[in-house]
Amino acid sequence: MEQPRLITDSFPRRRRRRPGRAPGTGKGKGKVKGTGCPRVTAAEEPPGSGPDRSVLEMLRSFDLAWEYGPCTGITRLQRWERAQALGLSPPDTVRDALLEHQDDPNVIYNLWHEYEL
Repeated sequence: MEQPRLITDSFPRRRRRRPGRAPGTGKGKGKVKGTGCPRVTAAEEPPGSGPDRSVLEMLRSFDLAWEYGPCTGITRLQRWERAQALGLSPPDTVRDALLEHQDDPNVIYNLWHEYEL
């Protein structure tokens, strides 16, 4: 009689790394310097490169507020205008921020704009 198969049988076995070694430092796994893209921190950003973090946080909270209706498939300004037309009283500060930064895609589109419907 054959033993029942386990779900773990379909996955390849991996060797555990030794304690005290950093991940990715095994044989032939050395990093090549200078291949990654440089990161820009908030202190290094040029002034006027985009909206403040507080503005982006306010827009993120607007995206997450379901009392103004769904936000998939439309821009934030379209959602604000639809909520205003339906009498849902969206915050005016959101509209002001959207009109002030209307060239920035981080402001125009909601959190889920990259996901397909």
